[in-house]
Amino acid sequence: MVLYKNRQKLAWLSVKIGIVFSKLGLSPNQWTLFTLVPTFIALYFLIKESFLVAGAFFIVASFIDMIDGAVARVTRRVSKLGAYLDTIIDRYVEGIIIFGLLFASLPDLVVSGFTIPIQAPIFIYFFGSMMTTYSKAAAKEKELVVGKEIKGGILERAERLLILFVGILLASYNPIYLTYIIAVLAVLTNVSAIQRIVIACRQKN
Repeated sequence: MVLYKNRQKLAWLSVKIGIVFSKLGLSPNQWTLFTLVPTFIALYFLIKESFLVAGAFFIVASFIDMIDGAVARVTRRVSKLGAYLDTIIDRYVEGIIIFGLLFASLPDLVVSGFTIPIQAPIFIYFFGSMMTTYSKAAAKEKELVVGKEIKGGILERAERLLILFVGILLASYNPIYLTYIIAVLAVLTNVSAIQRIVIACRQKN
């Protein structure tokens, strides 16, 4: 939520980015699809456990994700198809990065002497991320909300990815830090999903 408000304050930067990158001739939708290129490269380096390089390409993918919307607004090519495609690719980007975590040799999580295989918090994180998004989409699909989308929750997508990025960077020093970050995300993403479900249930048309 905090990052979302800050992005609104940096609208001028989005305009500058749109002006610069619109000169390259790619359409907003092409920029959206291009986001997958550095994402798959980040996946490769995650599997190779080159965490710094993976983090660098993760940031490149996140930056390109800003470009498509900026170019669309500057060139007046904002469309429902573009917004839909952007949302879909956002899910793929996060899913691909989470998938890469399964192949990195990360330490298991130990809580009070009990060992939890790292795959468990990775799955719970993925599930919470999915439910945070789906709870919003389902509320609109089932017409619990009309003409608006649910906002809220302790973590939105930008916050999730920022925290994950920090975890990937810290893993270059010690992979256990990334294990801890994944555990935190596993909890907070599901808290966010529950918060949005509560918000949806309280909505009145």
